[in-house]
Amino acid sequence: MRPRHRRTTGIRRARIATGLLTASALALALGACSSPATEEETDPNAISGDLTMLTPIFEGTAGQKLLEEELLPQFTEMYPDVTVSVDYTNYARLNEKLTTGVVSGLVPDVMMMGVGWIEAFADRGVLANLTDGGLTAESLEQTMTPQIVEAGLWNGDVYGVPIMLDARFGVARMDLLREAGYDHTPRTWDELVEMANALTERDAKGKLTRTGFDMLTIEPRQMFETALFSNGGDLFSADNDSPAFDSPAGVEALQRIVDLFHEDKVEDTGFSAPNATVNPLINGRAAMAIAHNNVWTQAEAADPEVLDDLEPFLIPGDSPSMFVGGTMAAVSATSAHERAAQKLVEFLASPGPALAANQQRGNVPALTELLESEYVQDDRLVQFAMENLSVAKREGGPPKWLGLRGDVAPAIENAILRKKTAKAALTDLAATFQKKLDR
Repeated sequence: MRPRHRRTTGIRRARIATGLLTASALALALGACSSPATEEETDPNAISGDLTMLTPIFEGTAGQKLLEEELLPQFTEMYPDVTVSVDYTNYARLNEKLTTGVVSGLVPDVMMMGVGWIEAFADRGVLANLTDGGLTAESLEQTMTPQIVEAGLWNGDVYGVPIMLDARFGVARMDLLREAGYDHTPRTWDELVEMANALTERDAKGKLTRTGFDMLTIEPRQMFETALFSNGGDLFSADNDSPAFDSPAGVEALQRIVDLFHEDKVEDTGFSAPNATVNPLINGRAAMAIAHNNVWTQAEAADPEVLDDLEPFLIPGDSPSMFVGGTMAAVSATSAHERAAQKLVEFLASPGPALAANQQRGNVPALTELLESEYVQDDRLVQFAMENLSVAKREGGPPKWLGLRGDVAPAIENAILRKKTAKAALTDLAATFQKKLDR
């Protein structure tokens, strides 16, 4: 059995994280150390300005305290002629706030946004080209995997820098699997189906009491994409000008999901729901699931006894993979203090601050060197995500992605509810996508 994991919570965790790798953080390894020293590196007073920052992370009392009392003071100590004003929001309102800022001409100097969003705002001329300021894909790939760096690129240049990631992959309750006679997580799709059937429980009236494989606690779009990616499929063509999810690999992935509901009956619609208060893996209502890496931090708070039984795995298929999203930091193209804003982005993405931010939310650091940090080593799901970033796939691609993604969940639900066949649901969705892409 894996040793019991230590628990370090709240602001104390953030302070520990902030203290780690401080020397690396202050070196601003994401660019400054790889290029010749300029006046602003040798004289911090050459960097100045009153910056505004919009962020959907660092939320709540603990997050704001971490940012305003610990991280930003480090930055302003380095650059004493820079001030930072923070506007807090959440992801539900982020796109609205960014769009409103663009329309009004009041775009924050530094913006946090999701993976898949960079293309849309870079294409509209909202974001500054950070490669012009010295950040290149090649320099970022010295500290991050190419798959993650790609999320911040537009036409080969850097427009966004990853701060934190979040992943979706399989998670199993090994105590429940062992009770059913299994000593490992599924290694093939057929084995996953077999195990899901064996682990599903219903009462005498046929009411589901435990799903063998939970697919409903995660958002339908991300659930499908996780299965799609692991089956060797892609969202878009290589040039991002047409959808590719309606390929045979995509149809097969969705049909497999539909069959788990209707042929194998391992889950019922309504049994669980996205963002459930308690994840079914934690309270034993699910034996396996497609899950978010934050199940670990939820279990720490709700029932630490289950931590040793949570075992991650890649969803089996032709190309076992995992879905990855995350938060990128970008600079406004209209910022009056672009160099100061880029320095703030580099600081927030450097090891110490990035580790602190990820600990505060229970997320996955983008920097590969942080795999060895105590935080990552003590969180098995975050550790697994970092170990598998080389096979991670992300959302997005075309600039119009933000206007497309809302159509995915209804199409997947139509297939699950058997309002349409899996093939028809994806064919119709692809046609909708293509019309919007062609406008």
